[in-house]
Amino acid sequence: MLSKVKSIGLVGLEGFEIEVETEITQGLETVLNVVGLPDAAVKEARERIRIALLNTGYPIPDCIITQNLAPAHIRKEGSAYDLPMILGILASEGKIKNPSEKTAFLGEISLSGELRPTNGVLAAVITAQSLGFEEIYVPALNAAEGSVIKGIKVYGVKTLRHLIRHLSGEEPMTPEECHLDDLLGKRFEKYGDFSEVIGQQSARRACEIAAAGNHNLLFIGPPGTGKSMLAKRLPTILPDMSFDEMIESSKIYSIAGKLSPQTPLVTVRPFIKANQGISIAGLIGGGAVPGPGTISLAHNGVLFLDELPEFPVKILETLRQPMEDGNITISRVKRTLTYPANFMLVCAMNPCPCGNFGHPTLKCTCAPGAVTKYINKISGPLLDRIDIQVELPPVKIEDIKNSRPSESSAEIKKRVDAARKMQKERFKGTNVTWNAGMTPQMIKECEIEKGALDFLQNMFVKMSLSMRAYDKIIKVSRTIADLALSKEIKKEHIAEAVFFRSLDKKYWNR
Repeated sequence: MLSKVKSIGLVGLEGFEIEVETEITQGLETVLNVVGLPDAAVKEARERIRIALLNTGYPIPDCIITQNLAPAHIRKEGSAYDLPMILGILASEGKIKNPSEKTAFLGEISLSGELRPTNGVLAAVITAQSLGFEEIYVPALNAAEGSVIKGIKVYGVKTLRHLIRHLSGEEPMTPEECHLDDLLGKRFEKYGDFSEVIGQQSARRACEIAAAGNHNLLFIGPPGTGKSMLAKRLPTILPDMSFDEMIESSKIYSIAGKLSPQTPLVTVRPFIKANQGISIAGLIGGGAVPGPGTISLAHNGVLFLDELPEFPVKILETLRQPMEDGNITISRVKRTLTYPANFMLVCAMNPCPCGNFGHPTLKCTCAPGAVTKYINKISGPLLDRIDIQVELPPVKIEDIKNSRPSESSAEIKKRVDAARKMQKERFKGTNVTWNAGMTPQMIKECEIEKGALDFLQNMFVKMSLSMRAYDKIIKVSRTIADLALSKEIKKEHIAEAVFFRSLDKKYWNR
């Protein structure tokens, strides 16, 4: 008897419907043929399915089983089709009813008949809901992430035996419920608070400006000045994620296998730190089946690169395209995939190889020209894409002893939210949502008072700024004006934006 069981396939973040067709004919021995462009993992399902059915109490008799995974022109990859393939066999044997066409199944089966967690369940549930499916059955450990999607019932399956009893009406299962309020209540627990930062007023101000306009940021200072501490607290002052942004980021984490029953949804803007040993594939994504890389995991959040000049040049240059486009395209022989990569880049670096150049008390031991060589490891085009560059001086012991509680993240965030609200109104009806993304035409339309424009033109000549750096200063000035709730960019706003261009000020010439 021919049976048909529905499932969902994924290519990157995009899903599509799969129909598992099963036909059983007489044979002298058990043979399971799988067609429909399966990869090695799908072909290996034959033995997993046979043993799982045996251990569940449904041994396969001697017969020839042919299963077609349609559409046949799209390659099927991974082990998530184990469950629909098993149900197809049971339905063809008449041991269960043929499942409804409005029901989808996916999950990897173990030899004991338990369902193992599968990557990409959230993306699969979103696809199933958009295609009109009413129910979807997934591994129990993936049910929480799938349940955040409304309009479709998500059932978590622990064992094949349990699912068969449910489908036969003997032991009904209940769909997974999502408690979104509980998830949102766990925000910022792991990031700390700006009130814990001692001193570094200029750097704190730079963080506020960066958060308000979504500007890329570079910290420059000796070791121990709080560069990493400040960077890690940036998500606490960024605007709250919208539900659409949560889903968008969570889809990426689901594909990467980084969601869990405890954290089934990304509710806080990600903070991702990349180290110097990262490969290009690890950064942008890759593999035989290209998965999302570090920059995609930082989508809608912060990507932090510590010790920036220590990164290989190829790695740093790879960042330029996603910084401009907000996505990354991975090309392989058989397919090309595009993943979102719209992140705020935050970098940190020492002022020289030994870290003491410019230190008020410690002597720099670097050889002549070493400082310039060290800085030149960062290309001009990459630096031009970093809107704010701020120096962090060493914190004095007396400042630590006499420190008072600093302004909290919640207080800073109020100003950031107010500035973002102004930007949202300003860019209504466009694809731009923050000042860092302003187009050249939008930059020209910025309201700048006469004295501020003259001052900027003088700085442009004096500092030998590139046109890109000029645009960055306008964007940062616009954000500073928004924080001051000013419709017009004034001279003090331009001056502060110029102050946060440390490398343009020729600070490094010895």
